[in-house]
Amino acid sequence: MKKLILALAGATLIAAGSMAQAADISAGKAAFEKHTCASCHGADAKTPVNPAYPILAGQHADYIAHALHAYKRGQSGAPATANIRKNPIMGAMAVTLTDADINNIAAWISSLPSPLSNRK
Repeated sequence: MKKLILALAGATLIAAGSMAQAADISAGKAAFEKHTCASCHGADAKTPVNPAYPILAGQHADYIAHALHAYKRGQSGAPATANIRKNPIMGAMAVTLTDADINNIAAWISSLPSPLSNRK
């Protein structure tokens, strides 16, 4: 029984890893452009039009995906206990994104070179 549970757990991890890699970087760039993310964050995702806006390039894909989902939850009226983010601009943009858009955008952003990384 323990071997079966371990085998199922391993299969689940492999499936989850392959789904995470299924994100399409070129589709992410297209979605970033289509949903006008560049109008605030810059076409390269690292030159925002306002210094108060975050640099996105090079950020971890899971963080970007989590943040976009949190903006969607915040816009949908989810309770504050649902890990939400409230921002009228980002909320309005995030609700237009599909889960595939979010995963693809996150993959593209994380693939970009970034001034935020530590170089040794």
